[in-house]
Formats: sequence, C-alpha cells, structure tokens
Amino acid sequence: MNKMNKTYIQDKNFKDKNFSKNPILKAEYDNCTFTNCVFNNTNLSNFSFEECRFEDCDLSNSTIINTAFKDVQFVNCKLIGLQFDECNPFLLSFSFSNCQLNYSSFFKLKIPNTKFNNCILQEIDLTESNLSGSDFIECDFTGAIFGRTNLEKVDFRTSFGFSYDLEANRVKGAKFSLENLPGLLNNYEIEID
Repeated sequence: MNKMNKTYIQDKNFKDKNFSKNPILKAEYDNCTFTNCVFNNTNLSNFSFEECRFEDCDLSNSTIINTAFKDVQFVNCKLIGLQFDECNPFLLSFSFSNCQLNYSSFFKLKIPNTKFNNCILQEIDLTESNLSGSDFIECDFTGAIFGRTNLEKVDFRTSFGFSYDLEANRVKGAKFSLENLPGLLNNYEIEID
C-alpha cells in the first residue's frame, strides 16, 4: 500500500532477518515488530517507524539521518554508536529496556519523559539535551557526557556511574540516592565517608 508515494507497511512482524546482508525495504513502518533482526551498519536514513517494537535486535552503527522514531520501543537491543541527534525530531519518542547504547549521541535532543530501564549508557553524549521528567532505572552512565543538560525531575536513584557538574546542568527536582553523591560532588574535591 502506498501513502503519499512512499511504501507503507503496517502490522507486520519481522523475525530472524539479517538486514545487513539483505537490505530492508525503505518504507514507513507502522505498528510493526522486529524480533531478533540484525541492522548493524545499515542505512536507515529517511525511514519512518511509528508505534514499532524492536526486540533482541542489533542496530549498532546504523545511519539514522532524518529517521522518524515515533512511540518506538527498544527491548534487549544493541544500539551502540547511534547518532540519535541526527533523527527526525518531529514527534520523536522512544523507550529503552535492557539495551546497550554505548557511544551513542543524544546531543541537543528534546526527549522529555523518556524511559530507560536497565540500560548501559557508557560514553553517551547528553550535552544540551532535554531529558526532563525522564526515568533512568538501574542504568550505567560510566563516562557519559553531560553539559547544559536539562535533568529537571529526572529519577537517577537506582542508576550509577555518572559524574557531572551540578552547576553546569539543570537539576531542579531531580532525584538521587546517597550512593549517587560522589559522582555529583567530584568537582568540589571533597571526601565522602
């Protein structure tokens, strides 16, 4: 079916596909499920995924320039090195559960109220992004880059490994645990026992 001269695929399940070897059809995907699919190093630029679910997929190092992710769920996925800041920002919304997002970039993205559950976020770039109201449940932020980031009302209580300057980020209403304090007070060169 065509929608505005683009291929439109709805309500389809893709399972055990290797799109690195056999490229996926460039289209608008609506309410589709991708299970155990390999996309790594593929060009997904100008694709559209709306209300889709990716489970046990590898999208590492894929190109996602102007890619639309609207209400997309990533579960148990490898998303290493993705430049989410190059996505189409219009209605951009997604959630991540048990995902690896190392070396990915969310630079300047406006993604408030995003859910990250049990994710590895090592060395990611969150500079100037708006994550207000987001939940980070049991996430590893080792080496993550924060700067002029909106973290208002963000829940970090069960996450770990982050270190950033409280004065260089917006943190009003953010929630932390006592275990988080060393990473937040590094700039002050104080000892905590």
